[in-house]
Amino acid sequence: MNTGNTDTTFEVDLSNCNKEPIHIPGSIQPHGVILALHSAELTILQVSDNTFSFFGIHPENLINQNLDILLGKEQINLLKDCLKNTDLPIVNPIEFCIKLHDRSINFDGIIHRSNGFIILELEPILSEKNHAFFNFYHLVKLAMLKLQAATNVSELSQILAKEVKRITGFDRVMVYRFDKNWNGTVIAEEKPEYLTSYLGLCYPASDIPQQARKLYTENWLRLIPNVNYQAATIIPTNNPVNNQPLNLSSSVLRSVSPLHIEYMQNMGVTASMSISIIKNKQLWGLISCHHQSPKYVPYEIRSACEFLGQMTSLEMSVKEDSENTESKIKVKSVHGKLIEYMSLDNNFIDALIKHQPNILHLVNAAGAAVCFNDQYHIIGKTPTTQDIHNLVNWISQNLHEEIFYTDSLAKIYPEAEKLRNVASGLMILSISKSQKNYILWFRPEVVQTVNWGGNPHKPVEVVANGSVRLSPRKSFDLWKETVLLQSLPWKSYEVNAAIELRSAIISVVLRKADELAQLNIELERSNKELDAFAYIASHDLKEPLRGIHNYSNFLIEDYGEIIDAEGKEKLMTLIRLTQRMEDLIDSLLHFSRLGRVDLSMQPTNLNDLVHRILDMLNLRIQESGVEIRIPRPLPTVYGDRVQLGEVFSNLIANAIKYNDKPNKWIEIGYLDNVPRPITFYVQDNGIGIKEKHFDSVFRIFKRLHSPSKYGGGTGAGLTIVKKIVERHGGTIWLESTYGKGSTFYFTLQETE
Repeated sequence: MNTGNTDTTFEVDLSNCNKEPIHIPGSIQPHGVILALHSAELTILQVSDNTFSFFGIHPENLINQNLDILLGKEQINLLKDCLKNTDLPIVNPIEFCIKLHDRSINFDGIIHRSNGFIILELEPILSEKNHAFFNFYHLVKLAMLKLQAATNVSELSQILAKEVKRITGFDRVMVYRFDKNWNGTVIAEEKPEYLTSYLGLCYPASDIPQQARKLYTENWLRLIPNVNYQAATIIPTNNPVNNQPLNLSSSVLRSVSPLHIEYMQNMGVTASMSISIIKNKQLWGLISCHHQSPKYVPYEIRSACEFLGQMTSLEMSVKEDSENTESKIKVKSVHGKLIEYMSLDNNFIDALIKHQPNILHLVNAAGAAVCFNDQYHIIGKTPTTQDIHNLVNWISQNLHEEIFYTDSLAKIYPEAEKLRNVASGLMILSISKSQKNYILWFRPEVVQTVNWGGNPHKPVEVVANGSVRLSPRKSFDLWKETVLLQSLPWKSYEVNAAIELRSAIISVVLRKADELAQLNIELERSNKELDAFAYIASHDLKEPLRGIHNYSNFLIEDYGEIIDAEGKEKLMTLIRLTQRMEDLIDSLLHFSRLGRVDLSMQPTNLNDLVHRILDMLNLRIQESGVEIRIPRPLPTVYGDRVQLGEVFSNLIANAIKYNDKPNKWIEIGYLDNVPRPITFYVQDNGIGIKEKHFDSVFRIFKRLHSPSKYGGGTGAGLTIVKKIVERHGGTIWLESTYGKGSTFYFTLQETE
């Protein structure tokens, strides 16, 4: 093997193969010449060391010279005009004629930009250009007609292999398709009978490492005319302007990785050409051409093949998307039915699992689980509830995508090995990550046999000195592998169907979130209207109320002798009603303003606060004879002092009011909560509250007794207390035994 004297210190081994800098090999294949030029002056900064064999000029004599040492004035102007084009591939190739001492040689010039410099690659023209182009046009036209007539990906691929072989004359042409793990499968092949068939064989991702796939995406075509070439080194090694090696990512002459050379030699291939097939800006596959002897392909023929690759990429997308049409239509039908069920059922989970079709039919799964609000609703063949619970906990900690799917769950979740019969494959649809709400689909293990081209698991060899290196396999014969712990793969249209279902669930079932957002907007608008109403209530409504009240008194005073006793009683009732209505308006006004006033948060000593409230209520405390108990000093909290005072004032006042015992007592304290927040309480031995009224007591104007009983009141006190507690991030609840007393508990969020 002779790969030339490339000046590189990078050694390829098992640990760094994926990092091999194949874009800066420091050399080129010798069937052409490369020059790195200064963009402005077209000064030659770097050149391959094979210039003497093409131009009769040693490379050292070209460095720092202007390009006009090779090209005439007209050709220099042509190059400058081409460089004005932002899309250089459109102008390639440019035909240049370089005059030597006794003859002239025509070259195809390919130009591109690299890190601010101009790269010019020159390949000698070895055929009659017009004749070659004439053949190319008709060959491409015929090939495209055949490709467009194909009905599916398999037929398209086979036609493509046959037509590329006809155009190029390579011994073998294959169409090679990547899977999601970048393993490749030969899906079409055209070859003579004497060559061993590779059709249907798989090749591991390590055959084409990541950086090579990247270059295949950037460059549609790659030609290696002779794997046993003597590399032409680029001199100087680093560009003298930026002291960096020349980036050859877009170069057609770029030298070949030593590993790839060894790989080709092991395969018995001397010349190769690869044409990319790209779908949705990602590498879908390759058209791979092999020849057993050296083979140079002229630029026009390469252009024809590149054009076929681009057109095939478009056709492949169309054909692939049209496959499984019947299944896709069925999935669409199931999706439509599920939306219909969800729109009719009150419970969206029942809509997904209790009808036919159900969510199993959406993605062709054997089992499914809807995990919602810590409940597990299952259908079909699934793991146990405990296994699902453990899986959901793992998902919530490790996966953050809206959808995730795998056909080999045990690779990422080892506990799934014991679930192989029901959950070797898993698709996860996240409804709410924070609430651990998911839909899980399960597929069982399907034992499969994969036909590899050689053993993919033995890429390592130990060399004489005992070191380990990556070694391309030497055998490409059929090698069968049984694959376990793997389900059937999830198809793209099934994944899309799951994503669409998520949107449907959110829009049909979980739209309350959107409604809440809309409600907030409405509340903001309502608050403004409530301000206006509060103004009317406090001014405009009170004025006619006072008028009714006053005129009722006037009637009694001025016409008391005329009006009989029954009439006077009705007037007195009217006066009482207007007074009560004014009290209700005042309470409503206070409640409406409560939520709009900014809280004045500060450290608040509850001992001082409660004692101040007790001083204010002192007269009522003495009149009622109630005993006030505070078992231990109250803590300091962070809150609005005025509003917290209103909480204690209302609760203590109610405890005084609703007590018919001869020995009344009220206890104010707090519980030793672990963890916080602290739970405060106000307890009494009063009349108590029936359990059926526990919720309603917090509704505004809700009274459990007649207005005349227990001192009257508007029924807004507990509503105001609840509002203040919630504004402080807390909750309030009660415990009560009817006839024996009540305890009101509340918490406060004490974050500063």
